[in-house]
Amino acid sequence: MQTVMSPEIREVFGAVHYMPSVSIIMPFDPKMNPKAEIAHALKLAVDKVQREVSKNYPNELGRLVIQKLRTLLSDLNFNTHKKSIAIYVSPVFEKVLYLDIAVEEKIIVDESFEIRDLVYSKKQLHKYLVLVLTGKESRIYLGSSENFVKIVSDTPVIVNEDDRHGDQLDAAAHKEILMDKFLHHVDQSLDIILNAYHLPLFLLGTERIAGHFMKRTKHKPAIVDYIHGSFGESTIGQLQNILQPHVADWEQVKQKEILNRLDAAQNKHMLAVGIHAAWREAMNHKGSLLVVEKNYMYASQHGSNDSIYPTVEKYNHFSYIKDAVDDVIEKVLENGGDVEFVEKGLLDSYNKIALIQRY
Repeated sequence: MQTVMSPEIREVFGAVHYMPSVSIIMPFDPKMNPKAEIAHALKLAVDKVQREVSKNYPNELGRLVIQKLRTLLSDLNFNTHKKSIAIYVSPVFEKVLYLDIAVEEKIIVDESFEIRDLVYSKKQLHKYLVLVLTGKESRIYLGSSENFVKIVSDTPVIVNEDDRHGDQLDAAAHKEILMDKFLHHVDQSLDIILNAYHLPLFLLGTERIAGHFMKRTKHKPAIVDYIHGSFGESTIGQLQNILQPHVADWEQVKQKEILNRLDAAQNKHMLAVGIHAAWREAMNHKGSLLVVEKNYMYASQHGSNDSIYPTVEKYNHFSYIKDAVDDVIEKVLENGGDVEFVEKGLLDSYNKIALIQRY
């Protein structure tokens, strides 16, 4: 899922810092949900903000922010086709953004508007692909917490008798040719599927056929788990039950997929490792996917030639960067890339941050 940094979003995060700053990010989608239901959710959000602002900012500025927030809510556009809404208010700034991304509700009262809050609020959709391989066919399913649907079904390509070169090949070798051609065809189908669905992939099959496939596939980075067994006669319900323990910890599934992608990019020399390399490539508009450990921050100063160097104090107002990580996030999103956060320690071998470059 991509969050593109529009000029409106850039305006928000470039706004003057002034306390209290309120951010409300939540689902909206008036075409799918009743207006009364959305209005009630917004009222609860504003009531929560008012309690926090009244407690921590019991002055004229706090009252001004609440007044401005209620005015914004009274003028919301319920005819939009967007999926979510982001409302930003401070004593000197107010903005409403209608977004195309699905989000989880998030309410923040702080001294500024943070780009991380928008990324953190992205709704993690529990969707995945399943490839079932047997000696007779392959099936690809699109799974989620709500649905499990077959999207592709293929049978092995029949090899012509002429391909056997007379009696030069015995039955076992001929069967091997059939298998190779079939698995090559399956891998080509995956080219199309994985290009359309950037999702984790589970591989189900016997050890023999799964092993053959793993030796030939170009899509190892997409495969997050293997389940060995014979599943040729398994129904959709049975497959769902088999997969349930493997998708129960979705955070682990997602992080394994991300690590696989980082490893593949590194093998292709398309990975910028560490904040200095990630900064350089992001500033050169080369960022496809930025992966960052949660809560990782890096204060720095501007150097020469799109470089930065660490600092602990604000020596120069014009070159000081409060958090270079936030700047990299903003630049990647601005250029159509995506950002994922992972747990602390997961990127120790990548110096806390890594950027997959555009191919």
